[in-house]
Amino acid sequence: MTEGFLKSLDPRLEVYSAGTHPAPQVNPFAVQAMKEVGIDISGGRPKNVNQFLSQPFDYVITVCGEADESCPNFRGKVGKRVHIGFPDPAKATGTEAEKLAVFRKVREDIRARFREYYEQEIRKGL
Repeated sequence: MTEGFLKSLDPRLEVYSAGTHPAPQVNPFAVQAMKEVGIDISGGRPKNVNQFLSQPFDYVITVCGEADESCPNFRGKVGKRVHIGFPDPAKATGTEAEKLAVFRKVREDIRARFREYYEQEIRKGL
């Protein structure tokens, strides 16, 4: 969801999303939650962070709580490493409606915090 929001904020941004334990496909609740705000992430493919470790990045931003501790060290040049944490909505339990509600809450938190980070940090460096 974070990748989708960042790309929607500024088409000049090159954004890559990866995880330490990627799922086989993008979570359908994430797809639905993002579709509700006009962002299509259905074509996304979960990737493992290991494929990016030697590449240079201006920012490496971890978003899941455990990712901050378990994210491997990048060997490529990294301008800034930041943690902006959110609970993992994929761990939500309950009915489909209850799970979707968790994805919507996390979506809104991601939208607010990354819009602020973009405005205060990223945009000034472009």
